[in-house]
Amino acid sequence: MRLCTALALLLVNPACGGAHATDERATTTTATSPVAVVAAEKTPAPDPLELDIARAIARAPRARFVAIGGGATPDSTQVQIEQDIGLAREVLGEDGVVLFGAGAAGPIVQVQRRAPRRDAVAIALADLFAPRGGRDAEYRRPVVQVDAPARAEDVLAVLSTALREKGAPLLVYIAGHGQMGLRPRDNSIALWGQSELRVEQLAASLTGAERGIRLVATTCFSGGFAELAFARADENGGGATPISCGLFASTWDLEAAGCDPDPDRSNQEGYGLHFLRALAGSDRDGTVLPPAELDFDGDGTIGLLDAHTRVRIASTSGDVPTTTSERWLRRHAPTSGAASAVELPHEDAVISALAPRLGLAPDLAVVRAHLDRAEVEIESRQHALDQAHADEDEAYRAAAAAVLARWPVLDDPWHPDFADLFRGERDAIAAFLDQAAEHREYLARKRSAIALEAELADLRGAAAPVERLLRALENRELAGRLARKGGREHAIWRGLLACERDGP
Repeated sequence: MRLCTALALLLVNPACGGAHATDERATTTTATSPVAVVAAEKTPAPDPLELDIARAIARAPRARFVAIGGGATPDSTQVQIEQDIGLAREVLGEDGVVLFGAGAAGPIVQVQRRAPRRDAVAIALADLFAPRGGRDAEYRRPVVQVDAPARAEDVLAVLSTALREKGAPLLVYIAGHGQMGLRPRDNSIALWGQSELRVEQLAASLTGAERGIRLVATTCFSGGFAELAFARADENGGGATPISCGLFASTWDLEAAGCDPDPDRSNQEGYGLHFLRALAGSDRDGTVLPPAELDFDGDGTIGLLDAHTRVRIASTSGDVPTTTSERWLRRHAPTSGAASAVELPHEDAVISALAPRLGLAPDLAVVRAHLDRAEVEIESRQHALDQAHADEDEAYRAAAAAVLARWPVLDDPWHPDFADLFRGERDAIAAFLDQAAEHREYLARKRSAIALEAELADLRGAAAPVERLLRALENRELAGRLARKGGREHAIWRGLLACERDGP
């Protein structure tokens, strides 16, 4: 694959001269005491970000929740993430700490422009030599109330301080981007400054803690954090102490929706939007729902697991949400044998809603066979997409060679000759890109890959509710077997389930 340059070429404006105006200011010299100079050198102005972090840490012991959001860089800090963090603060209340991106002052929130400013030739070159998303976006400061940046070191400092206080489990809400490792415990969440929060790091912060956490994570591959159910995030280590539970937008090996630069909430289907609205007693769009449509266990409150269940039923995204209790079942429940009756109203709600909607009998064999057929088609389409990307790369190399043979520095906007060349040769470059067979072939291959990506996304979206239904049926069967087995492993599962069911 080609190496992308860092500069967005659309910023090049052929009408601009490129020269920087200088601002000459008169200066005056005044006599200053040597003592005053030394004192000034010894007392530098405090860093505002460090003051914010110190205040956030000081508030942590009294916090009922910590909300963490943003990406590693501005182009991965989409407005939907900020909107979800703002909604979390609104729903969860004011007695929390919010860590987001570069902090309150950084203009790092990516918002899609309604009328993007474009130079067609610059965009064509950027598409060829440095393809990346976000060139139709602009950036602004967060409008949500932010307490401090969301760098990994800041997140761990706030959490470790909060977890030293005795009390109910700390609610931790995370919105952003996830990264998949070789094993679930190797997964991580990307944080500001290209830092990361790994499953093992979060598990280590719980060692010796006075209270556990209830983690809600909306990121891709967030199910890797279900390993927090185990001591040291090791599935062979028994149950974690203190007990910690979690609800996640996806399994450890699947992506999730929720990072749209389009601020229009009606176009969004992410886990966070559905989950937080459900906690507040409403549908995704804010329409108040009857309590019976959300209080699945009938305990008179809308708990975390109720909201999670609403996502599994209502979301039309390709997400396959999961929980720590589900992870525990899949590790410790017998795979065969007798089962005992277990009340699982949340699994029953998913089954009763999705089976008729999908036109499937609520039978494990039937649903599994349906999903198997869907996955065969997905795998076939994925192979076709892989080949399409390979063809696109081959076409790119030919097109790039044709362009560079005539204009050797057009792939390097940092080159000192680039700006003058682009301004002077813009029309010739435009004509070449329009007429060259190599570039036309590249665009055709790119369109084919984009079409296959859309088809694959549709297939995965159609398969997601089938997998949600299958997992609900499996959870019910596994829970019955674990209940029949009894013992400590069953007790830990019940504890995880109770932790997940609790209110915010």
